[in-house]
Amino acid sequence: MRVAIRWVLCLCASLPLAAAADPAFDRVLARWDGDARADLKAVVVLRDGAAVAQRYYNGHDAQSLHDIRSAGKSVTALLAGIAADEGRLRFEQAAARCLPARSEALAGARVSDLLSMRSGLDADDENAASPGNEDRLDAAADPLAFAVSVPRREPPGTRYAYNSLTAYLAGLCVEGATKQPLDAFAGQRLFAPLGIADWRWQRDAGGHAKGQGNLSLRAGDFARIGQMALDGGRWQGREIVREATLRAILAPRVRIGAVDPYADAYGYFWYRRIQRVGGREYETIFASGNGGNKLYLVPALRMVVAIQSSAYGRGYGQRRSQDILRALLGAAAQDGEKTAQSR
Repeated sequence: MRVAIRWVLCLCASLPLAAAADPAFDRVLARWDGDARADLKAVVVLRDGAAVAQRYYNGHDAQSLHDIRSAGKSVTALLAGIAADEGRLRFEQAAARCLPARSEALAGARVSDLLSMRSGLDADDENAASPGNEDRLDAAADPLAFAVSVPRREPPGTRYAYNSLTAYLAGLCVEGATKQPLDAFAGQRLFAPLGIADWRWQRDAGGHAKGQGNLSLRAGDFARIGQMALDGGRWQGREIVREATLRAILAPRVRIGAVDPYADAYGYFWYRRIQRVGGREYETIFASGNGGNKLYLVPALRMVVAIQSSAYGRGYGQRRSQDILRALLGAAAQDGEKTAQSR
C-alpha cells in the first residue's frame, strides 16, 4: 500500500494538474501498445494545462528519465532567453562577447545567428565530411578548442544548416553570460521554478553541459516545459520567460521545408509546421530530438504533446511521432465536431 501511495504522489508531482482521462486520446495512444519495434517510451497529452492522457511503453513509467537528445537544444534557447531577461545576454550581441575562447571564423556572428543555425561556420550534421559535423565534436578531446577552430563557410546569417556545434556554442554563450555552468543555471532558473527535481544533463570531456542535447527528463516534466511555453512563458502564475522574449524564440525565422520533411520553419532552436488533418490546419510549434523525441505545442487546441522514444538513428522514429500527433489532432477534431453538434 505504501508503494502505491508513493507512486501516486510522485506522479502528481511530475505532471500538471490532472483531469479526467479523455477516452478518445486513450484509444489513440493504445494503438502503439503492440509496436514490435519496442522503442517508444512515453506519450503525455495536456489540454488547458491538465493531463488528459498518458501512456508508457516498453518498461518506461512516469518516473523514468529519458534522453531527449536534440530537443535539449530548445531548452538551451529558453535558457538564453532567461539570461536575456536578466540583462546578461542580448540576442543581437556579438557571439564573441560571451564565448570563453576566440574564434576568428565567428567574427560578425550574433547570438541570434547561433540560435537560428546560421552561424556561417562549416558545420553540417547531414554531411559526414563537414569539418564541424557533430560526430567530430563528440569525439574531440577538447570540445571547446575544436568548436572555435571550425572554419567559416559563408557570412553569418546567410544560410541555415542544421548542426549540433552551433547549439554547443550557444550553450557556452549562456555560460559566459551568466558566469555559471549551463546545467546549474538551468536548475536554478528553469527547472526549479517548474517543479522539476529529477533530471540529468550530460557534460562533455571539458566539463560543459552539452547545450546541443543529451538532457534527460521524465515525460511529465518534458510536458511541463511545453505548457510553460504554450502559456507565454508563465507557470502557475509565475513568469519564467518574458512573453516578448518567448515570442522572439518561437518566431519563424528561416524557411526549412526544402531540407526538412517534418518542418516548415525554424526559430531559435524551435520548429514550426502546419499540420493538415481532417480538412483543418493546425499550426504546431515543437522541439525535436533524434529518435522521435518531440515536444509539440498546438495553440489552437491549447494542447501539449510530449513524446519520448529511443529510436535513435532510425528514420521511423520521427515518422511515428508525427503519426501520433496527427492521430491525436484527428481525435481532437472529432471531439470538437461532436461538441458543436450537441449544442
